[in-house]
Amino acid sequence: MNIASVRRPIVPPTPPRAPDDMSFLGRLAVIKRNMIATWGQRAYEEDVIEGRFFFRNSFILNRPDAIRHVLLSNYENYSRTPAGIRMLRPVLGDGLLIAEGHSWTFQRRTLAPAFTPRATANLVPHMTAVLDETIAKLDGRTSEPVDLREIMQRMTLEIAGRTMFSFGMDRHGPTLRNFVMEYGARLGRPYLLDMVLPLSWPSPMDFARARFRKRWTEFVAMLIAERRERGKKDGAPPRDLFDLMDEARDPETGKGFSDEQLVDEVATMILAGHETTATALFWALYLLALDPDTQEEIASETRGEHLDSMADIDRQKFTRAVIEETMRLYPPAFLIARAAREKDNAAGVAIGKGDIIMIAPWLLHRHEKLWDQPNAFIPKRFMSTEAPDRFAYLPFGAGPRVCVGAPFAQAESVLALARLIGAFRVELADTGPVIPLGVVTTQPDRSPLFRITRR
Repeated sequence: MNIASVRRPIVPPTPPRAPDDMSFLGRLAVIKRNMIATWGQRAYEEDVIEGRFFFRNSFILNRPDAIRHVLLSNYENYSRTPAGIRMLRPVLGDGLLIAEGHSWTFQRRTLAPAFTPRATANLVPHMTAVLDETIAKLDGRTSEPVDLREIMQRMTLEIAGRTMFSFGMDRHGPTLRNFVMEYGARLGRPYLLDMVLPLSWPSPMDFARARFRKRWTEFVAMLIAERRERGKKDGAPPRDLFDLMDEARDPETGKGFSDEQLVDEVATMILAGHETTATALFWALYLLALDPDTQEEIASETRGEHLDSMADIDRQKFTRAVIEETMRLYPPAFLIARAAREKDNAAGVAIGKGDIIMIAPWLLHRHEKLWDQPNAFIPKRFMSTEAPDRFAYLPFGAGPRVCVGAPFAQAESVLALARLIGAFRVELADTGPVIPLGVVTTQPDRSPLFRITRR
């Protein structure tokens, strides 16, 4: 895509690209700290990178037609890798994000009605109430540096709690955040034996993950029990996501979720929803602090808007473009890894049984053949009539396994950014670079402090 720009766009900091001669052991050491830093210049220039990964052939695919084949045309031939399942199952169980086969089909069909645009529109009042409270709190902090990453985490967690259960997360929020931080700091990182051992052989870290899972599922079950105690009048319309999920039935079989399945689905929605949205909003605020002109364009777009309905959200075209560009530069899921069940040919790429396929949105979104000025922050590229190839831009995945909660996440992100920038001017209180880390999600290496002033 060719982007005409009057002024020079900002290029936010990134990790140095890996040297071509990085050793296997050196790469292994870096993977645990920051997967993004294991990729060299070739990965940003070439269509396909072939290599070896623990005695298996591996492919990094940067060709949209090959990606389309793996994620859409023949998606049933590609399953999550054992290492990926080890990383995710302790927190998500057998929920929608990692289920396979008939279990995934049942879950997807059953959950889909809860995440339609109409269902999302009914949840907007929960979002606006939390945003009103967040802005009111920030009004009292304009004289001091603030940690907007922590504030975004608290805000999106509160939105997740209210949209899921119709109650606030004041009491339970700290516990939930502690679970997220505990898992991400140690248990959610890949270790050597996680990648080498078959899934049926527990790695040493799996025992710690199992202990974590027991505590985590007990906590989520307690939240569900508390929500059920509050009940709902018979015949009343659903008031939150839990009502929608609890009442959901497979359109073909009429079957609903068991209590154990509900725990995994609720855990998936809360974690996948609040953490990825908080991180996307942090990166958007960071980029806007680096780019005051773009920040002022958002403020101008929001001026005079009520911003309390889906119709209002849909009118924020430029704010949506900023969110889309943020998720291009900092895709929440920086890597999609799959293992081939059988031999295949993905648009000319010969793939053997057991080969590892890596589709890295981090690489794809910055690939020099696919994007003009790929490392620059240019939101207006998403307002161009020349849209990117559907399989060159994967902030929510693609194909049948595209994120079911994407409409909700997009609405929340656009609404939150528009309201926050409409209320405050945002600047960085320190000028040190913030480097993205590929660990579970695309996270910042530190939480910089910001200064905010009322408009």
